[in-house]
Amino acid sequence: MTSQRPRVEEAGAIYHVCARGAVGQDIFRDGTDRQRYLQFLARTVRWATWHCLSYCLMGNHIHLLLETPKPNLADGMMRFHGRYATWFNRRHGLRGHVFQGRYVPVRITSDRQLWTTLAYIVDNPVDAGFCSTPDGWPWSSHAAILNDTAPPWLAESRLFAFLGELGGDPRTRYAELVKRPGRLSWGA
Repeated sequence: MTSQRPRVEEAGAIYHVCARGAVGQDIFRDGTDRQRYLQFLARTVRWATWHCLSYCLMGNHIHLLLETPKPNLADGMMRFHGRYATWFNRRHGLRGHVFQGRYVPVRITSDRQLWTTLAYIVDNPVDAGFCSTPDGWPWSSHAAILNDTAPPWLAESRLFAFLGELGGDPRTRYAELVKRPGRLSWGA
């Protein structure tokens, strides 16, 4: 039996968190599943005092951009995904794993990596062929940030603070950042 090593966490760290469905299965079958996932995310953000900077819910995987003021990413993700998996299985009459192993956290260590990761998350549904523009995907934080309609648990002002060094209106800078061609892809 192999044991999983605890992950190293730091207060104030930013992570690009990815999680996939077990054996490639969808973790969202419809809008109800996605709405419920966002409800669990909102509750966990409040409980763990995270700053959720961005999210994108695909069919068989998710992307989250989280800042953790406390070193509690593992505790929060275990609580969050455990509750969602229990709810998902009960709703769909299933048993067993919903997620493929543990989530994957990629620590963000520079402004360039932060901006590139943010753009990658925003473009994910376009790259997958789900929509023609990022603001056409309803299961991402992108349109809400552009339109100033973000839910209270989405840390829009915190995200804009990171973009502050670029100067000018932060919402405009955000829009320009995610449209800039020639970006590198960080993480998956």
